[in-house]
Amino acid sequence: MKYLAFVMLALSSSPAFAAKKSSGVEVTVYVVGPDEKAIPTAVVREPSEQDRHRVNAEDGSWKASSLYLPDGTEIQFTPGQTVKLEVSAPGYQTELVEYTVRKRRNTVMVALQAIEMSDDTMEEPIITFKQDKPRETTGDQ
Repeated sequence: MKYLAFVMLALSSSPAFAAKKSSGVEVTVYVVGPDEKAIPTAVVREPSEQDRHRVNAEDGSWKASSLYLPDGTEIQFTPGQTVKLEVSAPGYQTELVEYTVRKRRNTVMVALQAIEMSDDTMEEPIITFKQDKPRETTGDQ
């Protein structure tokens, strides 16, 4: 009987047992461009969260089973929960994604669209300073 009590105490205090009891369901987000290639500079965050989470530069993935909000509360992903995520990357349009967490195989593929910018329409602004005086143009020159 003492041996059984010792085994139960050892199992309940082990890190693997504690992590399994307190962790949520793992969600994986893959961020790709229009050409289906991973975007290594992408970030993922919950809209009310301040921290941005960088994706893996190799495969464009981000994995988590929970998030922490600015007030210190933890959101653990549980089956049936709808998670809102904001996915962005430099040079791409930001996407807001809503995903309902399942028990297993929680994989989300997000394809970002590139921002179309043409250099022809951009004009440099003219900045004047207080000490600048406009040049007088006279016909004598």
